[in-house]
Amino acid sequence: MRIATWNVNSLKARLARVEEWIDYARPDVLCMQETKLADTAFPSMAFSALGYESASHGEGRWNGVAILSRVGLEKVERGLGGPADDQGARLVAATCGGVRVVSVYIPNGREVASVHYEAKLAWLGELRAYLERTAKPTDDVAVCGDFNVAPDDRDVYDPAAFVGETHVTEAERQGVRALEEWGLVDSFRLCHAEDQLFTWWDYRAGNFHKHMGLRIDLVMLSRSLAERVRYALVDRNARKGKQPSDHAPVFVDIDMG
Repeated sequence: MRIATWNVNSLKARLARVEEWIDYARPDVLCMQETKLADTAFPSMAFSALGYESASHGEGRWNGVAILSRVGLEKVERGLGGPADDQGARLVAATCGGVRVVSVYIPNGREVASVHYEAKLAWLGELRAYLERTAKPTDDVAVCGDFNVAPDDRDVYDPAAFVGETHVTEAERQGVRALEEWGLVDSFRLCHAEDQLFTWWDYRAGNFHKHMGLRIDLVMLSRSLAERVRYALVDRNARKGKQPSDHAPVFVDIDMG
């Protein structure tokens, strides 16, 4: 099973690119973030024509998450079910091919010590509580998305440049580690231990071409799935060309034999 995640940064603007990527990458499941579409405007028929069922949770101009699946899509749930849902449409879950898949878009946080930063930490805390409430660590679970957290200094092009900034603080990283303590594994790292491998590059100043990025898009798997990961990739080619998202898709291949 190939499980992918991609912050598409406006599905309306990027639909043709997403269709193109699906056509050649052939993910079994694709989690998307920042769709920026209300559910009534989600292009379900376009994805159905490619062989995918879809579930979305969107509000219009901001946020928005979705799951596409060609291995079945059942038991759809939207939202965390707690106070953090006030921060917008940021979670949708569905069972796909026997795997409980959760597509998440964690808040940015904006500035350290701001109300937005505190809300981000609260959202991460509620995500841990959501897992405790809805699943067991022994289940087949995949939590995928834009975490807006670089888990380690090797996930940052220049750690010194980010001192005092969001995405790299100990509190944010602890929020991700709490998910690992529950039972999830940062599956990309099972295949790639090296540093300077990124999933996001700022549009400004040609950062993509300068290799100045962050790894903030994660495929986190329960151990039952993680032990069967055979391959993982950040598809940098999807970040190239005309009007790309500022994120690249990430996928892992799992031997479901």
